[in-house]
Amino acid sequence: MATTANTNITQFGEEQRREFGDSLFKKAMRRLGRDYLTLTAIATIIVLALLAVFAPVITSHILQVDPEKTDPSIQFKPVGTPEHVLGTDNLGRDQLARLLHAGRISLGIGFAGAVITLAIGVASGVAAGYFGGKFDDVMNWVITTMDSIPSLYLLILIFSILSPTAESLILVIALTGWTHTTRLIRGQTISLRNLDYILSAKSMGASDWRIMFAHIVPNLISVTAISLATDIGGLILTESALSFLGVGVQPPTPTWGNMLDEAQDYISRGPHMIFAPGLCIFITVLCLYIIGDGLRDAFDPTTVD
Repeated sequence: MATTANTNITQFGEEQRREFGDSLFKKAMRRLGRDYLTLTAIATIIVLALLAVFAPVITSHILQVDPEKTDPSIQFKPVGTPEHVLGTDNLGRDQLARLLHAGRISLGIGFAGAVITLAIGVASGVAAGYFGGKFDDVMNWVITTMDSIPSLYLLILIFSILSPTAESLILVIALTGWTHTTRLIRGQTISLRNLDYILSAKSMGASDWRIMFAHIVPNLISVTAISLATDIGGLILTESALSFLGVGVQPPTPTWGNMLDEAQDYISRGPHMIFAPGLCIFITVLCLYIIGDGLRDAFDPTTVD
């Protein structure tokens, strides 16, 4: 009995040492591994991304259809047609093929725009939070001014002047959408800049740039990962809204948004034209927000395992 008790105490002690000795990242990964909803959302996004990346291969070698080929003789074929699983649109184009190629554009805009937004937001937020003073005041003025303008109206105005392409959408959306990330990163940097390890680095002669990018930025990984996931979902919704309003990427280049825009004129004859792109937008954005919520819970230091 004594031996068993000692063994249990030893095992408990080892577990406690392992628990308290683990880094926040290891604890977060352990929590994430038990969060099956977030893992399912991550798997779903990976599958959608792979389908979008390999869309040309899938449509040419597996489906053996051209997403841009029109055939008026097979207009509005319903879902379940042997040659066209998701039916055809008003021009006789295969819906599944167009959906896969549209995913390349919509997901590409979301991911690329979010990465650029994150890069601008992290750089400006860390600089504003670390240096403070007049630079911080100027950044706050810029952020407040940009946030006072409704972003959707601003984008509609810009793209009513410019020719909307995938590249211009990515650039303009990123340049007008970085303020939220900057505000978030700035607040986190202010809370970190006076901690002991930062003061120690300063006393040892570390430069400001080294402190910012070698000591502060690595401690913002959890915040940036959460921001990235939610920004991707937000940018996909923004692209879809712009395309639905007719100022996004123009046909015949398919996106989930302009597929919805085209489908609204034929809702009585081809209701299936609305369901597929709408469902893709819904599932993608929902999964991204679930991932962001799961990452926030996993990296929360107050969470008890």
